[in-house]
Amino acid sequence: MAVPGADGFAALDEASLDAALKALASAQRREILRFLASCAAEHGKTCCAQDEVCACKLSEHLGLVPSTVSHHMAILREAGLVSARKDGTWVYYTVERGALAAVAAELGAL
Repeated sequence: MAVPGADGFAALDEASLDAALKALASAQRREILRFLASCAAEHGKTCCAQDEVCACKLSEHLGLVPSTVSHHMAILREAGLVSARKDGTWVYYTVERGALAAVAAELGAL
């Protein structure tokens, strides 16, 4: 669970920081976060709302089957690094920039 920190970012408890660092230990999950962050800034996307990327785009970009993408996204969601919104059969993901900033702040404090 995050608690307010002196630097303006939410401070993470040890369990939350551990979960985030474990999620970030995978090159594929880091690429997912990069892709989510870069696609969220695109205008004129056809299948996703602003600041969201659908699972189909992730699967296409990474060259992974949907079940593998789903596995990685579950880990990122549990770590609080992304959020998900389901609409029918589609799932749309958003980067939680505040959570990433909190992880960066924790690492910077080492």
